[in-house]
Amino acid sequence: MATLADALRRFGAPYLAQHFLSTPQAKAWRGIVACRTPALGGERLACDQCGHSHWQYHSCRNRHCPQCGTRAKDAWLQGRLAEVLPVPYAHLVFTLPHSLNALYGAHPRWVTDTLFASAALTLSEFAANPKWMGVSGGTPAFSLVLHTWTQDLRRHLHVHAVMACGVLDQQGRWSTPTRKPDFLFPVHALSKVFRGKFMAALMAARRDGQIAHDPQWQDSAWRERQRQLYQHEWVVYAKTPLGGAAQVLEYLSRYTHRTAISNERIRSINDGQVSFTVRADDKGGKRRIRLGGTEFVRRFLLHVLPTGLKRIRHYGMLASSCKAVKLDAARQALRMPQGNPNAIESATDFMARVAKIDVLQCPCCRLGRLRITQVLSGRRTLLEPGSTVWPQGRGPP
Repeated sequence: MATLADALRRFGAPYLAQHFLSTPQAKAWRGIVACRTPALGGERLACDQCGHSHWQYHSCRNRHCPQCGTRAKDAWLQGRLAEVLPVPYAHLVFTLPHSLNALYGAHPRWVTDTLFASAALTLSEFAANPKWMGVSGGTPAFSLVLHTWTQDLRRHLHVHAVMACGVLDQQGRWSTPTRKPDFLFPVHALSKVFRGKFMAALMAARRDGQIAHDPQWQDSAWRERQRQLYQHEWVVYAKTPLGGAAQVLEYLSRYTHRTAISNERIRSINDGQVSFTVRADDKGGKRRIRLGGTEFVRRFLLHVLPTGLKRIRHYGMLASSCKAVKLDAARQALRMPQGNPNAIESATDFMARVAKIDVLQCPCCRLGRLRITQVLSGRRTLLEPGSTVWPQGRGPP
């Protein structure tokens, strides 16, 4: 099966002949290509019954790696399990117009932080409005997850919001939405407020010199983009309301640690092109598209985030500064059992319970247990992007 690492190996040299990599891009590239190969080291596991043995190589743990996303997602969801409240949840999407893509290319951290802040302030203000929640100054519970891509890997900046339908009032009581238990806010009103907050932040950033490398910094280009931004319909999309805790967690798992493209979507690499699947309709249909190898690499690298930028953020009663107090108050108001902070499973137990996988069972005889018989140290330094001599065998280098 073709993988993202294969594409980087195959087209690395021609791409780098015409492009430079940022530090985060180079780090992600090295990690993805080395992931689960002898370059990162590993252990030989042997069965204590039938003698079967195989190498298990270490993961790179880079957040842009499609091989590492599933494990990170499972660990994250396990931590969120105790935070889901027994109320309906809504899913909203806040999207920036594509005319801001060039600004993101020059100032990705500012654009991302402002997108998060504008969406969070919009939701918080609506949640505190008695018109929508029946009480004034209520505390909501929501998380935002950043995505930067379309199905064909073009730049498309948006955040997914998953929000509890209700707020905790100042007296510690739970208040449900005024219209319906599973309805939050009208999307047209959200869109206008969201646009206003982002545009105000954009004007302030220009005045204060925070976006000096903006490609549209000159007055004429700035005015033209401002005209486009005000004429463009900013989109806040509300998806079908979610049900209970199980559905919320399943839904969250689709968005929290997703990478720009998974290995499962890459169908083939040949004739200098990468073939991969994209969504064809809203009913789950798929179609294939093909991109030139260097163009595929370029588009993937558009979505490597700056170092240290948090792409999952929590607000209201889920914010780290008040979660311990506010979340317990919400549980009491909803008469649900208190979370047990000591009930933390090991990775092995979690896989056995949720995925029904015994990771230490021999895959050959299904009777014996796997034991570590040999340890392989990883390379002290990984080879540079574009190298064609990465170890790809099953055994140690």
